Amino acid sequence: MSRRGWIMLGTAVTLIPLFALLAWAAVQQKGQPTGAGINAQFGEVRVDETRAADFALPLTDGSQLRLSDLAGKVVMVDFWASWCGPCRQEAAMLNRIYAGYADQPVEFVGVNIWDTPDAAATFLVEFGVGYPTGADADGGIALNYGVRGIPEKFFIDADGVIRRKYVGPMPEDILRDTLDGLLTEAGGGGG
Repeated sequence: MSRRGWIMLGTAVTLIPLFALLAWAAVQQKGQPTGAGINAQFGEVRVDETRAADFALPLTDGSQLRLSDLAGKVVMVDFWASWCGPCRQEAAMLNRIYAGYADQPVEFVGVNIWDTPDAAATFLVEFGVGYPTGADADGGIALNYGVRGIPEKFFIDADGVIRRKYVGPMPEDILRDTLDGLLTEAGGGGG
């Protein structure tokens, strides 16, 4: 065999297992992009209490929501995906809490990331999500908020300042306490 033949054979022997490994990894991800995932550590994360970055989110009903349009309300922005176990675990509870605060100046905004439109739509129907929800198709909102895994929730006060961040599925009592505290600070009582 010529030198060129040996080089070609060596290259093929090296690249075939590499391509096989990449194909296996792609199948294992099941639509979840590399680097994205479910948060391994849960709980409140310290924030610098800066003004929340405004965003325009195309909602599933065809309208568009701007965060700045919610000024004067306490807002919980929830980053989620249909394939996320903890997101599925807390979906019914979030919906119930949202309905319970309907007469308060509170808004929930669901931001679907790292997902397919069909899977997200199925999730919304399956769990009867009643609060405004849309897809962050290009990942810009998640990037601006520094989202590293899901679920992640950001709590924005009535003045538009990020006051709390919670990573992982949020216990109901902590969610209620967070909302009530921000409502009290805003002079709006609590649920």
